[in-house]
Amino acid sequence: MKSMHREKERKKEENNLESLNYEEVIRRNSDTVYRLAYSLVRTRADADDIYQEVFLRYVRKTPVFDSAEHERAWFMRVTVNCCKNFWKSPWTQRRSAYEGDALEVELSGDGISGEAVDEDWLLIEMVKQLPEKYRVVIHLFYYEELSVEEIGKITKSKASTVRTRLTRARRELKNLLDKEGGNLHVSGQIQKSI
Repeated sequence: MKSMHREKERKKEENNLESLNYEEVIRRNSDTVYRLAYSLVRTRADADDIYQEVFLRYVRKTPVFDSAEHERAWFMRVTVNCCKNFWKSPWTQRRSAYEGDALEVELSGDGISGEAVDEDWLLIEMVKQLPEKYRVVIHLFYYEELSVEEIGKITKSKASTVRTRLTRARRELKNLLDKEGGNLHVSGQIQKSI
């Protein structure tokens, strides 16, 4: 009888330790996963869905990580994959076609008013307009501060491809900012790179 009780207590302690470990890993990676998801799917509601899916996959698979870098890379890779699946779904494709038409109508007016718009918000909106392959490298390079080689591993691309995408993304971002922002003074590393 006592051995049964001890066994139940031991299992309860193991479950508590697992729960704490999950919480710690989720806490460590939650900001990175959410920011990356948001930069790729462009809306908070969709980013919330991706965020939930990534951590659900983590809990289901319970991967063992060799290092903190391995853990971070795993979460970024899974986030990128979930975002790709999101964009491939028929629901999203139909919805984004409709929303794209609405966005064109909204932006076809007088453009974005200079002083009324926060410059950081404008920059984020411009980055959101970039194609996914450019948004990913911009986000990982500037916001997550990863090297070109690390980005290559996450996106399964060569380092030279990542550098090319960064260059093209900066050029396209500059064109968008010039067209929409006029005399916008964007601070930070992105402006220096443009």
